[in-house]
Amino acid sequence: MLVVFSIDAIQYIIIVQKDRCLIFQADQNIDHCFDDSPKESCGVVGVYSPDFEVAQTLFYALYALQHRGQESAGIATTADGHIFTHKNTGLVSHVFQENDLESLVGKLGIGHTRYSTTGSTNNRNSQPLHVKSTKSELALAHNGNIVNVIDLKKELELEGIRFDTTIDSEVIAYLINSYPSEDIAEKVKYAMKKIKGAYSLTILYKDQIIGVRDPHGV
Repeated sequence: MLVVFSIDAIQYIIIVQKDRCLIFQADQNIDHCFDDSPKESCGVVGVYSPDFEVAQTLFYALYALQHRGQESAGIATTADGHIFTHKNTGLVSHVFQENDLESLVGKLGIGHTRYSTTGSTNNRNSQPLHVKSTKSELALAHNGNIVNVIDLKKELELEGIRFDTTIDSEVIAYLINSYPSEDIAEKVKYAMKKIKGAYSLTILYKDQIIGVRDPHGV
């Protein structure tokens, strides 16, 4: 997982790996931290800055995570209670043009590069996913694989939820969003008790970014 934040207008990057946590200033060369073998697994990132719009920073963060998935890329930001999303199939440099980044307003955001483990490669299955209900909405980026997704999907369908994608990430998103609480921590706790598998998540909810890892730390 990669997280970007700022202190006194200086940007820092945290790279969380299985056996270590690395911290760099954003202007440092971090290429040596990554295995450049292609199509490893999805990349997820979250950025918060009180000082500037985050879309450009998210773009560079996804560029650094390109090795973790080349099928699609996407960014979601939030401002004034609205979530803005741009995503598509292809490499990061192909998906985002300057006008796309300018439309992603806000000082909170998440991003995703996709290497599929479930679902076909098309724009509908690109992430971050943006899901809504009458009471709440959120955006979610997911890396991992959920083994009980079929049972969870059936439960949600019985509650009237209709799915637009073929990926397990949408099941997680609706599982979190449908829980009847406005407290995102309670929503996430509920979902984590039901989900079985390995996963890392970044979630955009109102004015908050939440990072989640499965209990096994995979």
